[in-house]
Amino acid sequence: MLIITVSRRYRSGSIIFQDVRKKVVRGVNWLKCLGAVEELEDAPFDMELVRRMEEQGEATLERPIRFSTPTFKSYESTELKSCSQASFPAFSVTGGACALDCEHCHANILKPMIPAMSPEELDVKVRRLIVTRRLHGFLLSGGSNRKNEIKYERFYPVLEGLKRDYPEIRIAIHSALLDEGRAQTMASAGIDTAMLDIIGHEDTIREIYHLDRTVDDFEESLSALCSTQLEVVPHIVIGLHYGQVLGELNALEIISRHNVYALVLVVIMPFYGTPEKFSTPTPEAIGEIFLRARKQLPTKDVLLGCARPAGLHKRVTDSYAVMAGLDGIAFPAEGTVTLARAIGRKFDHENMCCSLKIGQNNMLSPASHAL
Repeated sequence: MLIITVSRRYRSGSIIFQDVRKKVVRGVNWLKCLGAVEELEDAPFDMELVRRMEEQGEATLERPIRFSTPTFKSYESTELKSCSQASFPAFSVTGGACALDCEHCHANILKPMIPAMSPEELDVKVRRLIVTRRLHGFLLSGGSNRKNEIKYERFYPVLEGLKRDYPEIRIAIHSALLDEGRAQTMASAGIDTAMLDIIGHEDTIREIYHLDRTVDDFEESLSALCSTQLEVVPHIVIGLHYGQVLGELNALEIISRHNVYALVLVVIMPFYGTPEKFSTPTPEAIGEIFLRARKQLPTKDVLLGCARPAGLHKRVTDSYAVMAGLDGIAFPAEGTVTLARAIGRKFDHENMCCSLKIGQNNMLSPASHAL
């Protein structure tokens, strides 16, 4: 797509006017771009949805996109270099244990994380990786108690020491629910980024999370985090209510009321929980939420996070993320980088959690052919 100036001369009486306007000329057709990407040749796309995404393309193409490949899991792609080993791992302070046993997860998301169940263990493992694997940063997570809280307090002196000795290290944390006092304590420990799932419907809180909490509790926790200097990155799980889109739009509304750093969207992955209880949201339903999020948070980064179904579903979903103007994609599907290049979006690649930015801006133009 390019912008050209259209000049038209016309006469009114004895005066000649020149009408100069900006006109959008589509140098490429996005449906044709999709068809030209080999990995997307057999992928079904909603033509009307693609058309609406292309209509806002002028704004979309102004936003560079970051492809993130943190070392939470193995990743191979013909379009991106392999992520450096252990450059951004995830640690769980509870190992594989979680008291909630949520329907969508059953603690399976914790299994790939490195266990660090004592402050001493976390300190030793992080320092070893800094020396041996050029660690850029790490995510601290863990299973929740029955109130959807994670007790991190005894780990904070270790985090303070790591930040003191290695100030360039970036630390992200899954905060779970908390009050303003605990949020301030968390911010004082040297943490850079706090992440929190926002749930927009109380049926989902009760039936999926097994929690006796309210939507207001989630908004109050978000408000508490936003009262600190932390970079606050809420998450929305699309399809969290057994694969249905139920509270996601309300969650977007909640997030839009607060000064967040960015928003991460992820998609329910039924095999983590009980597959027979869950359906999978269609890529089209997901793409509609991408568009709504882009509209409601026009000045914030909106990112597609790690969790989403694999295979053809992922290739279509990631394509919608590129065309909807999302600012980042973690572990992009094959063909995603090629599509970004085809429609004219600048991009870069980092071996970091998509919620973090490390201050480097090595953006590649759409004409670049290698990363």
